[in-house]
Amino acid sequence: MASVRAVLIDIDGVLTVSWAPLPRAVAALREVREAGFGVALVTNTTSRTRASIAAVLEGAGFPVRAEDILTAPAVTASYLADHCPGARCTLLNSGDIAEDLAGVTLVGGEAEDVDVVVLGGAGPEFGYTALNHAFGHLQRGARLVAMHRNLYWRTEDGLQLDAGAFLAGLERAARTEAEVTGKPSPAFFEAALARLGVGADEALMVGDDIESDVLAAQRAGLTGVLVKTGKYLPETHRSASGTPDHVIESFADLPALLGASAQQ
Repeated sequence: MASVRAVLIDIDGVLTVSWAPLPRAVAALREVREAGFGVALVTNTTSRTRASIAAVLEGAGFPVRAEDILTAPAVTASYLADHCPGARCTLLNSGDIAEDLAGVTLVGGEAEDVDVVVLGGAGPEFGYTALNHAFGHLQRGARLVAMHRNLYWRTEDGLQLDAGAFLAGLERAARTEAEVTGKPSPAFFEAALARLGVGADEALMVGDDIESDVLAAQRAGLTGVLVKTGKYLPETHRSASGTPDHVIESFADLPALLGASAQQ
């Protein structure tokens, strides 16, 4: 492994499940920080703002600040500002993330003049009426921007369906392809690396989603580390489109991996 200076870490399924810390995750993150590695928490979570995520994690004992967190909504706001300036956007998402979408003009799904349909994370809001409104806007020429393609995530109640399942249906029905802003988009990893001030060959990505977290990071030039927690399933590991650089049982094993790599 190349000399690593920074670590990108997924939150849900790696550090926490349903926002409760996984065993020894808090201590492991402290070790990583105390060893001098740069840290960025990179998440496709769309139900909370960066500030609220930081508050929950700090309350659980994790040594993090809002500045350490890069979310799909925050990256989406930057993407829309760069690629769709002034666009009227309708957001289909579960949770209040308006704070992280500062500068984006949001209108209701029933509005007639919509330039961009923005898909966040799934929840009760993803009913037939809302999805049909989105489908209508796409038929009339609106662009489709998705914060991620996650099919499911792990909660204390087991795996739960996420927005990627609905996204696939909208793309096929409207004969369009979404512009994806969160993981696995290369731009998402580039934004995290820029924030840390390191090159791709100086960073590793730790995630529980082999495709969107680990292999996507490897394609962007980072070292990929898969953890066997969260949404990890042996069958998705076996059928994946590539091979992770490293596989560890949990985030608690990361300090040892980093220490071993530093001695190589």
